[in-house]
Amino acid sequence: MAQYDFIAVYIITNQKRGTLYTGVSSDLPHRMEQHRSKVIKGFASHYGLTRLVWFERHETMDTAIQREKRIKEWKRLWKIELIEKDNPDWRDISEQLLF
Repeated sequence: MAQYDFIAVYIITNQKRGTLYTGVSSDLPHRMEQHRSKVIKGFASHYGLTRLVWFERHETMDTAIQREKRIKEWKRLWKIELIEKDNPDWRDISEQLLF
């Protein structure tokens, strides 16, 4: 699997307007594969969260973690608005990104 040169803050879900999980990764394709195969037990695997609906690139892990923490504090409606701004149909955008 190719190594990507950016760090991503991302949101995954199980369905449109379903359960949301916000995370951060330095290798988003690999992290999505982990979510899909449920190799890491936790919130995302418990709720079947495998659909990547939003992500944002960051240059450093510090800025990404700060952004992730801020988003996790947001109201659910704000997260939905963030997703629907660019992805109103809640498509799995990982397929568009070729991973």
